[in-house]
Amino acid sequence: MVEHKKRSIVKAISWRTLGTVDTMLISFIVTGSPLAAVSIGGFELLTKTLLYYFHERAWNKIDFGREKTQPEYQI
Repeated sequence: MVEHKKRSIVKAISWRTLGTVDTMLISFIVTGSPLAAVSIGGFELLTKTLLYYFHERAWNKIDFGREKTQPEYQI
């Protein structure tokens, strides 16, 4: 099974959106500043989305934990 780059991009964006909302909420609770929370969340969104994408693509090149199966039918 091959995972296409587009799927990796969509997964990265959806996961980071959830993670960024969490980071902004925690930042706001800790600092009490909406500006600091948005600044931290925005920077974190950019860096971690890129890191996740490249991490995901690297794992797609590794067969560890995958099983290669033959289809039950032939054409």
